[in-house]
Amino acid sequence: MPLILDGKKARDSYKSRLIERVGALSCTPTLALVQIGDNRESTIYIEQKKKFGQTIGAHTEHIHLPENATENSISSRILALNRRDDVHGIIIQLPLPAHLDRLSLINLIDPEKDVDGLTDENQRLLEEGTPRHIPATAKGVSLLLDFYGISPAGKKAVVFGRSRLVGHPAAKLLEMKGADVSVCHSKTEDPEKISKTANILVVAVGKPGLIGARHVKEGAVVIDVGINSVSGAKLEEEIPKRKIVGDVDFEAVQSLASAISPVPGGVGPMTVLSLFDNLISSAEKSCPRQR
Repeated sequence: MPLILDGKKARDSYKSRLIERVGALSCTPTLALVQIGDNRESTIYIEQKKKFGQTIGAHTEHIHLPENATENSISSRILALNRRDDVHGIIIQLPLPAHLDRLSLINLIDPEKDVDGLTDENQRLLEEGTPRHIPATAKGVSLLLDFYGISPAGKKAVVFGRSRLVGHPAAKLLEMKGADVSVCHSKTEDPEKISKTANILVVAVGKPGLIGARHVKEGAVVIDVGINSVSGAKLEEEIPKRKIVGDVDFEAVQSLASAISPVPGGVGPMTVLSLFDNLISSAEKSCPRQR
């Protein structure tokens, strides 16, 4: 059986350090969560963030705007949050309604307060190897590896996916830690051959069961970032139950992997932890420490 990379266990271990850092500040780290519309999954994710913030002594402020909110009205709210000294982090909960330009709105956030690490400036700093705020999911992957003592240095790493939210920053972090990194995406030729070379395989595509045994080298460490809702057993005759699965076919791969992260319970808990780690770092720059 492979080592199960338990994100809840790692999160709870790191959490005590966050509580200490919050307690050392003369202010309360405050995260502004901007939500547009009523996407059910977005609402669930925001509630998770609120709950975690409470457990470490941070404050969350939920700005909930209607589905038809204009770009101008949202921009005004973001710029107002930028000006507030009592707000140390701002995130725009994704996805956004189709009529909005995601990148334009994200780039309105003060890069110092961009605790999701998605502004062009913070992406550039990461690319240069001098990151300010690292995107939370990619940072969560790195912290999960650290917790289990898995060093990427000198190893072959393959990342499936190249989004600015996960794939690209995860690849950059692995490279910064000394891995030889390849990135696979929809245009990559013979991705199975490439993934078979990986000592560390990170998958962040959003396609359930994409990675099977044919992709995985024996003894590889497999990090599954995917979160996909699929039909499971029926609750009643005509009502399918939904379940959460990753991008990796866990049952097919676990006999080959030396370590593997489950879905749910792997990278997910580390993402929320990493977001608040970024928030506290932002607060530490603007709040004096208590004497």
